Order: sequence, then C-alpha cells, then structure tokens
Amino acid sequence: MKKIIVLTGAGISAESGLKTFRDSGGLWEEHRIEDVATFEGWQRNPQLVLTFYNERRKQLLQVEPNAAHKALVRLEQKYDVQIITQNVDDLHERAGSSKVLHLHGELKKVRSTVDENLVYDLDGWELKMGDKCEKGSQLRPHIVWFGEAVPMIQLATKLTAQADIFIVIGTSLNVYPAASLIEFVPYNAAMYLIDPNASHLPYVKRLEIINENAGIGTPSLVAQLLQ
Repeated sequence: MKKIIVLTGAGISAESGLKTFRDSGGLWEEHRIEDVATFEGWQRNPQLVLTFYNERRKQLLQVEPNAAHKALVRLEQKYDVQIITQNVDDLHERAGSSKVLHLHGELKKVRSTVDENLVYDLDGWELKMGDKCEKGSQLRPHIVWFGEAVPMIQLATKLTAQADIFIVIGTSLNVYPAASLIEFVPYNAAMYLIDPNASHLPYVKRLEIINENAGIGTPSLVAQLLQ
C-alpha cells in the first residue's frame, strides 16, 4: 500500500471557522506573540495565557471538520495515510483520520510545568489557575510555544522520508521547522501544494501547485488519487 504524507497548516482549519494566527485579522493582530505564545509570557502573566487558550478551546467546540478534513479520511480506503499537522485543533481526529501527528501540541490537552511528560486530556474548555498536576505544579497548555523545542519533528522527518506521495495543505511553508519537512521527501515522490496563495518554490521543481482553498482543492485531489 502506497504511503501518503499530508502536512496541514492553518488554512485547512480556517475553513471550519477557526481564526488563523498570521492572516489579516488573525489572532496575532489581537495579541502580542511574546505575551501569549512564549514561556516568558507565561511567567509574566499566566492568567492572560490561560484566558487566551481557553477562548481558543471554546471556539473549537463550536466548529466542525470541513470538506478537506473529510476528504483526507477517504484517502485511507486506498492508501496508508499519515497526517502531520501544525494545527493544535482536533478536527482531523473528529473527521475520522486514524493517524495524526501534532507538531505544535494539542489544544485539548494540558501538561505539567515541571515535567513535560505529564500530559492530560482537559475535560471541557477551561484551564484555571490552581489546576495542578500530580506533582503539585500549575498546569499549562500543551502547546509548543515560540522558542521551545519541537519534540515531534524528528518523527515527522522519518515519516516524510517514507512518502510515495507528499501533500501540503493550507500552509505557507514559512514556519520552521515544519517547512523543512519538504526537504526530506524522497526524490521520486509525487508532491502537491494546495493553497490559494501558493507559488512555485524555486528549490522544489516537481511540486504541483493547486491554487484553491483547502475545501475545494483537497476533495478534488483526493478524487483524482482514488481513481
């Protein structure tokens, strides 16, 4: 069975109604990155950080997977599909994808501030000051903040190196280390990039560009691959 690796970014979740961070009107225009997405910001004002991610969780509970998420599930009829996502939502899982690797953490999980291996599912949307791990330390969002290591990148690199087909959906390929995965795609693998603003990358000659939103471009490509 051929292996498809799919790298997804904010563009696929935006069509479900989740605000992206980098686009015009996105979350970074409302908050400074340094305040809500760094460990230093957490140390300065943990309540602000908790409120920020509580609002993200509340919004996540109000949206559903879209046509792009659902199309990727259909690929599993014929291929071994591994999704690598930069998104922290659970829309791939809720759509039914069986193998999802989260590079930047998961919004619906929290972890200890003294032991990063102590990770818990959060019941509901709210994490509060005073919610502690079993070692007695305050719980924090299970999110990879700016300046922190991306522990899943090595596994993502190994998986990418096994691809027969590599598909990128809804990401600018500007965020590292995730963007570096494209360098590990085998030379003979077919490569597709679905994004309305995508342009050809000078260092990747065989990349097929599909200038569509995820909700249109993904079902179309999936139908083509299932023929």
